[in-house]
Amino acid sequence: MTRRLATVKRETTETSVNLEIDIDGKGDYEITTGIRMFDHLLTQLARHGAFDIRIAATGADPHHLVEDVAISLGRAFNQALGDKRGIVRMAHAVIPMDDALALVAVDISGRGYCVSEMALVDRNVADLPSNLVSHFLESFASEARLNLHAKLLRGSDDHHKAEATFKALARSLDAATRLDPRISGKVPSTKDVID
Repeated sequence: MTRRLATVKRETTETSVNLEIDIDGKGDYEITTGIRMFDHLLTQLARHGAFDIRIAATGADPHHLVEDVAISLGRAFNQALGDKRGIVRMAHAVIPMDDALALVAVDISGRGYCVSEMALVDRNVADLPSNLVSHFLESFASEARLNLHAKLLRGSDDHHKAEATFKALARSLDAATRLDPRISGKVPSTKDVID
């Protein structure tokens, strides 16, 4: 099997992002964005999705930094999956973390769309502005060209709610990107193409 890898470099006047992903990894990561909570959430994605992810990103404005990392990760994810032959394609996960319970469903459909129901009440989750959690999901889904539905079913602690959501995203992406031996070599679509 050819490993599903991608590298994306994104340089703008606002940010610099260097990113590598191995879909068929072991959950290893090296992530530095300058926003500790964002790094923490991205490590959940790597570890619980069993994706090897390396991200070195800088930028003065948290909004642009989170957005550009999401854009880069989405592009890398889509690029690494190639023509999507043999993947399961659709999956979901429901993940608890103490008081929080998060549901994430994905469809690697070639159509970027995100519905995010995130009831984060505090202005920040540690050093990450709360509104950037949903913005990350939206930007990632758009560039990864997948449907992503994220819903917090319950929770009172914003840290737990955000982390449960990223763990659920990781698990659903891991399941959706797995290769199904029953459809080896086939695109999982009646259109015979996902683009």
